[in-house]
Amino acid sequence: MAPLFRPGTDSVFRALIALALGVPAVALAGLLLLARSPLGRGSFAPREQPLPFDHRHHVGDEGIPCGYCHEGAWRSPVAGVPPTQRCLGCHAQVWNGSARLEPVRASGFDGTALPWNRVHALPDYVWFSHQIHVSKGVGCVTCHGRVDTQPAVQQVAPLTMGWCLDCHRDPTPWLRPVSEVANLTWRPPGDPRETGRAVQAALDVHPRTDCNTCHF
Repeated sequence: MAPLFRPGTDSVFRALIALALGVPAVALAGLLLLARSPLGRGSFAPREQPLPFDHRHHVGDEGIPCGYCHEGAWRSPVAGVPPTQRCLGCHAQVWNGSARLEPVRASGFDGTALPWNRVHALPDYVWFSHQIHVSKGVGCVTCHGRVDTQPAVQQVAPLTMGWCLDCHRDPTPWLRPVSEVANLTWRPPGDPRETGRAVQAALDVHPRTDCNTCHF
C-alpha cells in the first residue's frame, strides 16, 4: 500500500502555514508604514482649491500677514478661513472683472461660503488649539512651512503624535517671541535654544505630555 503522505509533506505544510501567517502580518506592517509615510499622510501634495489662491502673491508680494485672514488662530482653537467679504474688500477694486474671481463675486452676492478644501486635518479624536500655541511663541511656519513660497498650500509637517510629542518634550528650539509668530522669515539672532529658553521663561511655557492633553 502506498504511503498516504509523500516525503517532504511536512515541509510543504510548514511552508503553507508560514505563508498563511506571514502574508497578513506583512500586509498589516505595510499598511502601518504607509500610514506613517508622506504618501499616506498626503504630505508635500499641493491641495487644489475651488479657485486659484496663490499665497506667494498674497503673502510674499503683498505682505498680507497670516492673522489678517486667519485671525482665529490668535483667539480660538481653529484658525479659520476668511469670509468672502474680506476677499472682496480688495477684489471689489482689484481684478474686479476677472473671470477667475467669478466664484468670489458669486459667493459675495448670494452669501454662500466658498468651498475651500482643508489642507491640515487632524483625526476627530485629537484636540488641538491654535490659540495656546500662538500665545506661547510657536510660529506659524513651524507647522505650516513657508506658505509664502507655495502656489498651492501643502502639508509639510507630519502632524503625527510622535512629532507633536517631540516638540512638547523639548520645545526650546521652536519658540520665538510672540511678536514674530507670524513672521515666516524670522530667524533667532543666535543659538535657537538660547532664544527658546528665554521665550520659555518669559511666557511660562510648560508643555504637557499626558494623554488627556490632546485626547480628553
